[in-house]
Amino acid sequence: MTEENATHKYDVASLKGLTLLYVEDDDDIREELARYLRRRSGNLWTAVNGQEGLELFRQHRPDVVVTDIMMPVMDGLRMAVEIKAIDYDTPVVVTTAFNDYDLLLKAIDAGIDKYVLKPIDVESLLEAIYKAAQIVFQRREIVSRDEKLHLAATVFEASSEGIMITDAGNNIVTANRAFTEITGYAEEEVRGKNPSLLNSGRQEREFYHAMWESLNRHGHWQGEIWNRRKNGELYPEWLVINVVRNGGGEISHYIAVFSDISQRKYDEERIAYLAHYDPLTDLPNRVLFQDQLGRLLASSQRQEKPVAILLLDLDRFKNVNESLGHVFGDQLLQQVAQRLRSVVSEEDLVARLGGDEYVVVLSDLGEAQNAALVAQKILDGFASPFSVDAQEISITASIGASLYPDDGDSPDALLKNAESAMYGAKQSGRNSYRFYTQSMNASVLSLLKMENAMHHALERGEFRLHYQPQADIVTGRIIGMEALIRWQHPERGMVPPMEFIPLAEESGFIIPIGEWVLREACRQTKLWHDAGYSDLCVAVNLSAVQFKQSNLTDVIQGAAEAAGLDLRCLELELTESLVMHNAEDVIKTLQQLKSLNLQLSIDDFGTGYSSMSYLKRFPVDKLKIDKSFIRDISDDPADLAISQAIIALGHSLGLRVIAEGVETAAQLALLHANRCDEIQGYYFSKPVEAAAFTKLLEEGRTLDIPKD
Repeated sequence: MTEENATHKYDVASLKGLTLLYVEDDDDIREELARYLRRRSGNLWTAVNGQEGLELFRQHRPDVVVTDIMMPVMDGLRMAVEIKAIDYDTPVVVTTAFNDYDLLLKAIDAGIDKYVLKPIDVESLLEAIYKAAQIVFQRREIVSRDEKLHLAATVFEASSEGIMITDAGNNIVTANRAFTEITGYAEEEVRGKNPSLLNSGRQEREFYHAMWESLNRHGHWQGEIWNRRKNGELYPEWLVINVVRNGGGEISHYIAVFSDISQRKYDEERIAYLAHYDPLTDLPNRVLFQDQLGRLLASSQRQEKPVAILLLDLDRFKNVNESLGHVFGDQLLQQVAQRLRSVVSEEDLVARLGGDEYVVVLSDLGEAQNAALVAQKILDGFASPFSVDAQEISITASIGASLYPDDGDSPDALLKNAESAMYGAKQSGRNSYRFYTQSMNASVLSLLKMENAMHHALERGEFRLHYQPQADIVTGRIIGMEALIRWQHPERGMVPPMEFIPLAEESGFIIPIGEWVLREACRQTKLWHDAGYSDLCVAVNLSAVQFKQSNLTDVIQGAAEAAGLDLRCLELELTESLVMHNAEDVIKTLQQLKSLNLQLSIDDFGTGYSSMSYLKRFPVDKLKIDKSFIRDISDDPADLAISQAIIALGHSLGLRVIAEGVETAAQLALLHANRCDEIQGYYFSKPVEAAAFTKLLEEGRTLDIPKD
């Protein structure tokens, strides 16, 4: 029967997705049926004998095999046996012209599923293939169902979230591994029990009532809940419960999925804490301080009580960080916070605004003058050294005070004015307190304006170097010069160094200024060398901030190399107080500097408290007598005695000695008589610009040597 005459009682679409192998040695039959089957199944392979069919089966693994029996090379029955050996479940339909009982038995033995006689009735063949396809599709469904069940079981066990399933009576049926990890209960310990064994006792009855109402009405509930582990520990979890109903719409199970959110809760609390508290000292930070101060001011306004703001800044804390390290500095800041808490009352607000800046708010002040008593109490509390890592360190503080409502009616205004007062305390010598005044605010604004202008001054080339000659006291010749910075301000004119150098050191801007001084001094000195004055040495002052630079030797070497100056012609002047602070560390730094083959001198010698045991270990070349001893050397026997002692000490240590601030012939005569090596001062020349210094060299200017 041809395809055109066939009528089908089967849904042709049901064969879609089915893969077929058709084996037939008759070309006409094979081609006609192949066209017919291909349009219905979509995927069809054909072969002319059993051997070829077996190879195609091994290659493609079709769902159903349709084959003739009698074929050359390998017959259909032999091929069927081989196929069944590979996959016994693959349906095989045979077509044959022989209606033979023995042949039928052989086919059954070979595992043939369907038998269609030739000439082939398309309807019968389609029926056989359709029935074979149902077997395939059922098997697929079973496999798919098994895979889904296996996948669901795998997900159930592998889930990082706890899963608990209860029956309609709310008795635990099963639980996964994560349930055990979170709660501490093994599945066998909870099976058949009510989930109430996990209750923390934190939730009220109304909480559970609302939960069950949501489950009954909506079929699900989710929210945060506290439960109890097997060891008694309480923990927060995020819980989702869903209702499962059977085919009749009745509740069969409840599925609870939950996760331990202890870490998330901790993180949330930590974030909230860090938003309002300083993590280093546990004091309120600027944000919380502003909020609490606003509340205190509102309360004080209603009660008509004064409030005092004490802004505290540690003196020279940068030196601690730079010399002892930030870890040491952080520990010191923590101890400062503890000491502040200990010296003020519990009602007072103590906060850290950042860096080394703290603030105390006195809300239960009583009389305004009591703020001064508390400020002094804080300063007295700092009198005892702090102990950090078994090392004692003394540090002082400067305190600025402002009063509400006299000095401002808002947190910002009060804090700003307390800051002005604090700067006033620093200017007056530190380790003190000051109250806000209008003139003080103007002074602070002036300082801030100068600091800003100082940054621009370097960019605009407003800084200048002046050079003060240093003369040999024996030959009278100029043997060197001290480079001294000056600021040519476009509006104020020449700004004295004492006005901007302390500010530059306080702000850290002394670092770029100091590097500029080094480069410019080296450059100018090399010009004088090239002009024939090759024995000149230039002395440059080094601040304490520069001295603590980790890359100081690189900076010095770079300045000299850029100018082409021999480092033997560079002298660094360091103050006595600087070198005696942390002397052991200073010795290491001095040795590093000395390895560059430059010269080192101790400036302002005699004003500090030098230890001879350290002084003899310093790799220095020169001592510089401070001008405070030279000023009255001809009138004050004590100053003369000190100067004589310094000269003798220097010579005994093999050092040259230079006196600064020499302004009279009498001073020069005494220094000459006591064998001082060098002098500088107005008696010979004031500091002058490079051009004027060049003129002194060209004129051959010498010092008038006193006669013995």
